[in-house]
Amino acid sequence: MKSRVYLTVVLLACAALTSASCTKLRARDQLNKGVHAYRSAQFKQAIGFFRTAIELDPTLLNAKLYLATAFASQYIPGGKSDENIEIAVTAIKEFGEVLKDDPQNVSSLFGIASIYYNMEKFEEAKEFQRKVIRVEPNNPEPYYWIGVIDWAIAYPDNQSLRNDLRLLDAAKPLPPRERQELAEKNSGIVKEGIESLEKAIDLRPNYSDAMAYLNLLYRQRADLQEETAAREEDIKLADSWMQKSLELKRAALQQEG
Repeated sequence: MKSRVYLTVVLLACAALTSASCTKLRARDQLNKGVHAYRSAQFKQAIGFFRTAIELDPTLLNAKLYLATAFASQYIPGGKSDENIEIAVTAIKEFGEVLKDDPQNVSSLFGIASIYYNMEKFEEAKEFQRKVIRVEPNNPEPYYWIGVIDWAIAYPDNQSLRNDLRLLDAAKPLPPRERQELAEKNSGIVKEGIESLEKAIDLRPNYSDAMAYLNLLYRQRADLQEETAAREEDIKLADSWMQKSLELKRAALQQEG
């Protein structure tokens, strides 16, 4: 009698294990189908496969990451329609689900940062780039993006002021009062951007894109300088970084050719 009970328990356990194994296999199959649809840019179909995969196996992290990425791929940067914003919000939410399981998932951190950047929610974008830095302090990419974001914040203020003053020649300095007001508003942002881009270049010495933005931010800082000599020095630095960036890009094109 005892042997029959034992055998029944064993058979039930085996059946449960087999069922669980089959469920995981079905989840993998749905994931693979979703990946195929995603790579064919059939995003809505891919989302259905990924959702089914997650329902079958909630531990399948790749399915969650692909689901978030599929939503992010449908987002149109800067689009203001309710549907587009809903897609962005959903993508951020799904990347967040990945982070619940893996708080240091760099792909999800970058994914959220990218969406916030394209929504022009710059402070939120920088927050997630800083989270990437905490996970990967030697990765030049988040430092680069913080520099890009800081330029995107500072430049419109500068350009708008010059337009208002009809001072479109960038070689001419701003009037003292307007320069001081702009410096009070943007000096910290420009400083952070320059330091971030310099860090990116330290980590990747041939980072031509970072050099191009460093050129732009030095020009922003030049407009904030009170002393003529400091302004001229910033412009020289900007020209130097622009030249280095162009030389690296030319060299890269020659290698490709």
